Amino acid sequence: MPLTADRAKPAVPFGGAYRLVDFVLSNLVNAGYLRICVLTQYKSHSLDRHITTTWRMSTLLGNYITPVPAQQRLGPRWFTGSADAIFQSLNLVYDESPKYVVVFGADHVYRMDPQQMLDQHIASGAGVTVAGIRVPKEQAYQFGVIETAADGRGINRFVEKPLDPITIPGDPDHVYASMGNYIFTTDVLVEALRIDAGDEGSVHDMGGNIIPMLVSQGMANVYDFDENEVPGSTDRDRGYWRDVGTLDAYHDAHMDLVSVHPIFNLYNRQWPILSHLPPLPPAKFVEGGNSHESMVGAGSIVAGAHVRNSVLSYDVNIREGAYVEGAVVMNGVKIGRGAVIRRAILDKNVIVPDGAQIGVNLETDRERYTVSDSGIVVVGKGQKVEVS
Repeated sequence: MPLTADRAKPAVPFGGAYRLVDFVLSNLVNAGYLRICVLTQYKSHSLDRHITTTWRMSTLLGNYITPVPAQQRLGPRWFTGSADAIFQSLNLVYDESPKYVVVFGADHVYRMDPQQMLDQHIASGAGVTVAGIRVPKEQAYQFGVIETAADGRGINRFVEKPLDPITIPGDPDHVYASMGNYIFTTDVLVEALRIDAGDEGSVHDMGGNIIPMLVSQGMANVYDFDENEVPGSTDRDRGYWRDVGTLDAYHDAHMDLVSVHPIFNLYNRQWPILSHLPPLPPAKFVEGGNSHESMVGAGSIVAGAHVRNSVLSYDVNIREGAYVEGAVVMNGVKIGRGAVIRRAILDKNVIVPDGAQIGVNLETDRERYTVSDSGIVVVGKGQKVEVS
């Protein structure tokens, strides 16, 4: 919040040209997975519209990406958890009769070739393979941690946010954090969902219930994300993955994009992040307007203003004398003359009046807007900006 006040998190814009869901869909499509269902529930209109207008596959070949809302197929109730969402949508699995089902989260920023994970899953004979990323053991308390057997593959335990985690065999400084990406053998998934649906004590969550169930049965393996080779990746951005579940993480991930040698490189054309933008002219800089270490979207006009270390989406207008630094500015935002924006996130269509200041006086900002733990000021969609 407030970025999710009017939309599901996968529909939150990211990187000036995308929405968060575009990253997982691009990974799947680039790998050749072309029959995808996006299970939706919370304030899904903008997500549904984005998927149906952007992600159009070849119907001639039987391919599709389609949003699937909660339908109350099993009675008068909505999805009660991620596992229940899939259980209530098993008709989609039965219709296609696949040998394997890929279940990926829709709100992370990363590149990955899931085919390599599937190859390992098939070779191992496991019932489920969980993607794990190496994180320092000091950060284990922030994640669901995968504790593996001595072979480094089989999962012994799945622990939520442990204070004293078991590290990776052969790597005493790191643990495996779950990325929320799973590949199942279909009959194993269906049976696990059936058992979970009958458990009144379950919260019907994939990571909290289904994976621990299969771990206890000795059917779960881990896939090391460090082994994933993405075409076109560099040593600097290889293995990048961010869970942008907080405002600070969301802002930090944007700052990863704008350096000369970015920590996450959006310009990798061998494994593109796909989306669709409206037909707009190129960005322009007039009246001495300039931008440094920033990304500026199509249709934007920087007129006599200064932009530094920022990500500007498309159709942004910044007027004379304005100063924007360390900001994430979404499409349709208008910033008036002499305004100052520092370390802020401005949601769609926000209008900043002449002379307004955001991120200059945090005490004043806290009275008007949302301010994160690290001092990022967030102005929500349609929120009025006041002049000090």
